Amino acid sequence: MNMYKDLELLPVFHNAVITIGTFDGVHEGHKKILAQLKAKAKEVQGETVVITFYPHPRKVVGDTSGVNLINTLEEKLFLLEKEGIDNVVVVPFNEHFSTLSAEEYINDFLYKKFKPHTLIIGYDHRFGFQRKGDYHLLEQYGEQLGFLVQEINAKVIAEAAISSTRVRKALLQADVQTAKELLGYNYFFEGSVIKGDQLGRSIGYPTANLQLNNEEKLVPADGVYAVEVYRQQTTDHRAQNEINKGSTVDCGLWTMDCLKGMMYIGSRPVVNGKRRVIEVNIFDFDEDIYHENLQVVIKNYIRGDMHLNSLEELKHQLALDKEAVIQKLSMPQ
Repeated sequence: MNMYKDLELLPVFHNAVITIGTFDGVHEGHKKILAQLKAKAKEVQGETVVITFYPHPRKVVGDTSGVNLINTLEEKLFLLEKEGIDNVVVVPFNEHFSTLSAEEYINDFLYKKFKPHTLIIGYDHRFGFQRKGDYHLLEQYGEQLGFLVQEINAKVIAEAAISSTRVRKALLQADVQTAKELLGYNYFFEGSVIKGDQLGRSIGYPTANLQLNNEEKLVPADGVYAVEVYRQQTTDHRAQNEINKGSTVDCGLWTMDCLKGMMYIGSRPVVNGKRRVIEVNIFDFDEDIYHENLQVVIKNYIRGDMHLNSLEELKHQLALDKEAVIQKLSMPQ
């Protein structure tokens, strides 16, 4: 899959069939849109182009307090590549871009940069300064400039929007199975292993303390989870470098070796913790992985956070948790 971030270095796309959106989650609702995109590209012997934005437009033109991303940009690229998309253009969404009039958006951005064959867009798609552009304006310009505008079914659009909201709600309620059904995959995140206070090691359950690579990434509800863990193949931040310079993206960053473990999210009430942490106890593993990047795939929810009166009680509870996790991970998923 080709990824472009510099709008001045875009190639001449052949019969570009384009859709536009944030595609946060690249979930089952989004996949219906992508299927329509791929079908049209095959029909006209063209190539698929997904236009997305970074940072999230709400960070520039709206309230940023509610930005909880299902996917980071790197994860989104990985998932779009898996869906067989030919090209992704990551548009730097800044104040200047946000002030383009609807007419400038069509003429100077869509038409001059992409020369689309077909634009596949939702009936309720709004664009340009103060969101004055709409589907009908695109149709008018399409007739003048020579590109087709194809509508995404209203039901598909509604399902995609509802799915994103439901995924976030499910994860914040620890309903990982509903999130999986909506996404079409197990929720995952990536983080760097940082130094902790080694409390887990002192009671026989050493943990990798994780710092998320993106602070906007949605963190599920507090509690204990059954997880699979993958280590990054390299430590040269290849994915980020690819995104920064723009090129063909190779998203195969993670080892195929699946490590199993249990993850805790919470403020550690047993020791009167003051901040929320993410800790992963990897089973049958004793390597130094400080500063490594890990991908954590959430498979099952085990229990909520609880207050325990001593480290001995915590140790006993962790033994029960591990037994429950092993049982969950051994079951067909």
